[in-house]
Amino acid sequence: MNSSHLNYSHDHMFLGAAHDENAKRTLWVVALTVVMMVGEISAGYITGSMALLADGFHMATHAGALGIAAAAYGYAKRHARSQRYSFGTGKVGDLGGFASALILGMVSLGIAVESIMRLVQPTDVQFGTATLIAIVGLIVNIVSALLLGHGHSHDHDHHDHHGNDNNLKSAYVHVLADALTSVLAIAALLAGRYLGWVWLDPAMGLVGALVIARWAWTLMGVTAGVLLDQTDAHIAEEIRERVEKPGDATITDLHVWRVGPQAHAAIVSVLGEPCASADSIRERLKPVHEISHLTVEFRPA
Repeated sequence: MNSSHLNYSHDHMFLGAAHDENAKRTLWVVALTVVMMVGEISAGYITGSMALLADGFHMATHAGALGIAAAAYGYAKRHARSQRYSFGTGKVGDLGGFASALILGMVSLGIAVESIMRLVQPTDVQFGTATLIAIVGLIVNIVSALLLGHGHSHDHDHHDHHGNDNNLKSAYVHVLADALTSVLAIAALLAGRYLGWVWLDPAMGLVGALVIARWAWTLMGVTAGVLLDQTDAHIAEEIRERVEKPGDATITDLHVWRVGPQAHAAIVSVLGEPCASADSIRERLKPVHEISHLTVEFRPA
């Protein structure tokens, strides 16, 4: 029995290709979000708008979540070469994304509860002032989405669909959720001002809460899969095909998991004929470009 590694001397730095750029974008969005958060919460209390107040508190929790994303980028960079982490810090961003998803879920629950209370006991709303503030909030959200969206599309343009930066994705989803609540708030405030539909203000808060909860659940599932070392079926299938297709080797044990935004690790145990070897198996797997860390264990049949 013998084992072989893809590289005999290598590090475990599996950060995304656009790590530093995405970190800078996230910090800018954190600053914009904090400024707008203060304005919306203040205006929500002054005008009595539930939609605006919900948007403000929603943005407050997003500021915290975006702060987590920024901190995750910093931590991953600082400890990328630390010996404490067997496979580097490439999954720190996924941990930050999971934390953000939890915060997003709690936000949606809080907005839903407050909206239901406002439906039962309506309050007076200063529609004109609240609408102007909500429009400013939407503009800030659009700018933030453009900042993060460019980095998000950059990942997809230069890497395959398995190379997502879930830390950036979580920040992007938070900004989109903010934009959604801003749009709903504007619609509700305009309807309340011109049509007298005061009930629409808390109703829109409830709709926004449901949509945000769905986004949170989806993001939680994606990041949890990475944190639990979920097998990438696409890569595992390709590995099996390349190893077993020649007919001289059989995979007895296979582990494939993600260790960074554009990096996977694989441990392949093979039972093979004497004409095969760990080196020949490693050569067969070179075209599987998603694998950044490969260990091959070979036993003769």
